[in-house]
Amino acid sequence: MTQSCYHCGQLCEEAVIELDQKYFCCNGCKTVYEILNQSQLTDFYELNKAPGIQPDAKAQAQFQFLDTPEIKEKIVDFDDDGTVVVTFHVPVIHCSSCVWVLESLHEIHPAITHASVQFTQRKVQITYKSDQLKLSELAQFMAKLGYKPVISLQSAEKTEKKADRKLLLQLAVAGFAFGNIMLFSLPEYIDGDESWLVQNNVYFRWFMFSLSLPVMLFSSQPYMISAYRAIRSRRVNIDIPIAIGILVLFLRSTYEIAADLSPGYFDSLAGLVFFMLVGRWFQRRTYQSLAFDRDYKSFYPIAVSLILPQGNKNILLSELKKGDRILLRDEEILPADAILMKGEARIDNSFVTGESRLIHKKAGDKIFAGGKQIGAAIELEIIEEVNQSYLTNLWNNDAFGAVETEFDTIINRVSRYFVVVILAISVISAIFWYFTDYSKLFQVVTAILIIACPCALGLSAPFTLGNVMRILGKKKLYVKDTRTIESMAKTDAIVLDKTGTITEAQSGDIQFEGEKLTTDQENMLFSLVTQSNHPLSRGLQHLFRGQKLLKVSDYLQLKGLGQQAVINNQLVQVGSKDWLKIQNPDNRNHTEVWLKIDGEIKGRFIFQNKYRPNLASTIQALGSYDLHILSGDNASEKENLKQIFPEKTQMEFNQSPQNKLNYIQSLQLNENKKVMMVGDGLNDAGALKQSLVGIAVAEDMNSFSPSCDAILSSESFHLLPKFIKMSKKGVQLVKTAFVISFLYNIIGLSFAVTGNLEPVVAAILMPVSSVSVVLFATLSSWISAYFIFERNKNPN
Repeated sequence: MTQSCYHCGQLCEEAVIELDQKYFCCNGCKTVYEILNQSQLTDFYELNKAPGIQPDAKAQAQFQFLDTPEIKEKIVDFDDDGTVVVTFHVPVIHCSSCVWVLESLHEIHPAITHASVQFTQRKVQITYKSDQLKLSELAQFMAKLGYKPVISLQSAEKTEKKADRKLLLQLAVAGFAFGNIMLFSLPEYIDGDESWLVQNNVYFRWFMFSLSLPVMLFSSQPYMISAYRAIRSRRVNIDIPIAIGILVLFLRSTYEIAADLSPGYFDSLAGLVFFMLVGRWFQRRTYQSLAFDRDYKSFYPIAVSLILPQGNKNILLSELKKGDRILLRDEEILPADAILMKGEARIDNSFVTGESRLIHKKAGDKIFAGGKQIGAAIELEIIEEVNQSYLTNLWNNDAFGAVETEFDTIINRVSRYFVVVILAISVISAIFWYFTDYSKLFQVVTAILIIACPCALGLSAPFTLGNVMRILGKKKLYVKDTRTIESMAKTDAIVLDKTGTITEAQSGDIQFEGEKLTTDQENMLFSLVTQSNHPLSRGLQHLFRGQKLLKVSDYLQLKGLGQQAVINNQLVQVGSKDWLKIQNPDNRNHTEVWLKIDGEIKGRFIFQNKYRPNLASTIQALGSYDLHILSGDNASEKENLKQIFPEKTQMEFNQSPQNKLNYIQSLQLNENKKVMMVGDGLNDAGALKQSLVGIAVAEDMNSFSPSCDAILSSESFHLLPKFIKMSKKGVQLVKTAFVISFLYNIIGLSFAVTGNLEPVVAAILMPVSSVSVVLFATLSSWISAYFIFERNKNPN
């Protein structure tokens, strides 16, 4: 008896290799099994039976060219301090088992630290240690596992991948065949025996058969190949009933014309494949459109400080060009590859690698996008255009906690049992119609197999919430993923930072109390506060704009306390009076910052807070939520805040970043609150990450942080209540789309089972269901957005 390979499922046609009472078709499959077994990853075979891919035995010497420095530089995404990040295109990724084993590479090979799969693009991003593994060896290792990467000039030069033309060609062939088969079936509808068309209709029938062959052999490939792989792996997918329906139509039609019984159903067959390919193309274009908007159009509202001869100017990422000089401050993230020109760079690449470690750089060194400066501000020259797609991928990196959404879980559970139920209905219907009316049996079974499809269900959540993401982006709230929208809809408690969140960073009046500062002292102060992007530092930067920047050394910033550096051989300190150990008899509460130079107190800056426009009406619109204020500042503004916030609002002051994180943990654990935190993207990073939803407010500054779930442009802060309302509406629309999808399948099946639905009509209705869900998602979300954002301009 011929055995099937335990790993790849193919028949062991040559020598059968046995190990652990399992059979393998080649040494490659056996080796992969041994690797997985040694790494205790044999759950790979539990996800799907025989899910593996036969390894390429010829890959050993194919990848040596990858170690050439010029080629490696073009291919890798990141290469610094012994850590390399590379993205491979792996076309053979085809199922959940593939994703599982590829994302477990770090458990298989000790040099690999992380791997994440982009399933729809068939790409895997791998982080590895270059002192333990060469790029060529990584590619060989992938090929040995059966996941050979495809590396071409196109991937090396990082050009945008062209659209898949094969699907369009398959669609064109099916459309051409469908039209001509309909033409050749004309004699079947002409009455009278004298017509030469009727007399030669047997030839026309074979012409129709000939035209159906390219449809069967080429246009239907996506369904046939997918169904074959599923059956070979002993699993079920939605393409199995579709492939059965196509085969039934083709074989039945061939028998009908061979026996000279009827013209068969070749027109239905070609129409079926054509309309299903239309739906497939539409679905692919839908996802591509969302991905393109996400990666290339919706630049985040992050500003960088552009260095110009007349002074520094803050510009958005979309305006940054190759050759520009920028200033990168303490804890800011570099948005594009650059060369260090001035300053002492201490780079933390944990945003890219997931490993927090400081790397020292000197002038002339290359620094990769995603690196975070720790310490004094540095000057860099941009050498690559900003890659918004790359930043998006980093932000969505699985290392920062990707989880399956509630809607994903529903869709996966339904899809798992859907095909089995449909096949059961088909068998029962076939038995019934065999004894009732045999002539309708093939029509009924084919219609059932075609009409029932969870595609519309699968489109409901990603497209509806994706469209909501697009709407929020246009209003300048940029969310990380669709899970964030679901989480926003669940929020019942909102925690707000004060400084720079509900107040404007640069608009408040600043008064100085103390001895008059000399020009040199003003220059030193300006040089120190320029290193930080804290809201109070930004206020001082604005106040002393135009002053001379001096060389800064030994810079140190302590979150929630202050900052210091050596400038002109003098220790300059700016911060709270407690940190600077200042005994001040004035007990009045102010938002204040003290200045100390070489141990001598020079005075203090008192900030008159200016709250954001429409703050009172914004807070009123949030009145139904459990509101909290957490501030690192003192309680000087407490009475003013009581006039704006509801009486039940909890207010805590003098809170360190750790205090804020602990406070949110307490709300979650003790009160079971679903917390949204709105604050500073960098100074509140821990609290943002701890929250169910963390929103960083961006105000003319680089405040991008991997800890947050969304970035809110400060000018749209007043829309926060409407953003939450739109998220809730989006979740409601998804549930409505689910109902529409289920109703479509139930109604369609009822017509098919009773013999009242032709297969070609079922084929037309199948893509129509997907189109209808997409149209519903688009129209309903835009109409909802109009009523929420445009019709009523106040925050309620």
